Amino acid sequence: MGDGRLVAPQAAAAYPRRERRVRGERFLAPALVSPAVLLIGLTIAYALVYAFYISFHEVGLRALRGGSAPFVGLQNYRAVLSDSLFWSSFRHTLVFAGASVALELILGPAIALAMNQAGVSLAVVTQGVILLPWAIPPVVNGVMWSFLFNSKYGYVNAILLRLGLIGEYVQWGSDPNLAMLVVIVAYVWRTTPFAVLLVHAALRGIPPELFDAAEVDGAGAWQRFRSVTIPLLVPTLVVLLVLRTVFAFMVFDEILAITDGGPGDSTWVATWYIYSFAFRYLKLGVGSAGAYLLSLALGLLAFLYVRLLYRRVEY
Repeated sequence: MGDGRLVAPQAAAAYPRRERRVRGERFLAPALVSPAVLLIGLTIAYALVYAFYISFHEVGLRALRGGSAPFVGLQNYRAVLSDSLFWSSFRHTLVFAGASVALELILGPAIALAMNQAGVSLAVVTQGVILLPWAIPPVVNGVMWSFLFNSKYGYVNAILLRLGLIGEYVQWGSDPNLAMLVVIVAYVWRTTPFAVLLVHAALRGIPPELFDAAEVDGAGAWQRFRSVTIPLLVPTLVVLLVLRTVFAFMVFDEILAITDGGPGDSTWVATWYIYSFAFRYLKLGVGSAGAYLLSLALGLLAFLYVRLLYRRVEY
């Protein structure tokens, strides 16, 4: 009893100090990262505001040298919308995004399901292997695939020729009908690991009791997959669809490293159009207008995705 009377007051006195220490630690992390977050936020905000500003001005080489940028209103936006090259680039973007996102939504869940069925130990190994393409910088990935698809000494041609699938080396990069395919393959190889890990994490989060209950009710493997797995993966797949579509619309590095927009304008996408007008032709106002039009299209597309496809799932 004596020890109890001595310990209880000490514990009661230590509790406020411990609570103050926990409260201080709770605010320490935000205080430490807030300068960096503030700096990054101001940098991004300045870039967005300045790009919006120059999209209403004629900003070219003369303006950059002399510092004068005449106000032109919506002229830059009209120039972009009336440019057939912009609409051609936008169609190429839709083709690229549709093909790459479709492949990711097929390959990602398929690989994730195989990893989930393989067991924990094998999944740990395969996760490490799958992360390798995701860790490669996009430009490096593009350079690597440009060597693989090289028309003279590329391994892809060598393998296809040895298998008897082609009779001679294919000019992948100089064929307008094949250049976009090369970019899609390189891009999907790099980005599919993101889909795999996202879906695999969602699969690991599904309670096993749901599968046990379905099995008790007499559901087979296919019925459990269709009635339990797929419905519970829908929110994750929609998030994956939105994210991958947004990033596919912003593809740039692989095109820069593999085709440089060629041959002709066959691999011109919206981001390449914006880059070319802003930094190659030095029409920064037109480039900024194109960037905001692309952002508007992405925002509308993401809204439609979430509005039409997203369903909240609770279990």
